[in-house]
Amino acid sequence: MNEWKFITNHGLVLASIATGHGKTARDIGDEVGITERTTHKIIVDLEKDGYITKTRVGNRNRYRILPEVLMKTTDIAVGELLELLGWKRRKRKKTVDIRKNED
Repeated sequence: MNEWKFITNHGLVLASIATGHGKTARDIGDEVGITERTTHKIIVDLEKDGYITKTRVGNRNRYRILPEVLMKTTDIAVGELLELLGWKRRKRKKTVDIRKNED
């Protein structure tokens, strides 16, 4: 009998990213039950389609979810799904524009 899931590996990787700061691709893959290589491919897909951004910090990558992006084939934002799964949106620090107005 084939094993199946309600949520795809892409959704599970996104949920894993949402649940913790500082996870490596290996950590995420172990949590989801897929290889590190598959996890990297999924992260590239999620980044390419605008669901996450990836920033290099030292020798690790830091992932940030863009919760307003609509999920494929629906008009529901990815943040809404993650909130249903228990994700708490972090408050972003306000940035100050220190450039001088030049008239």
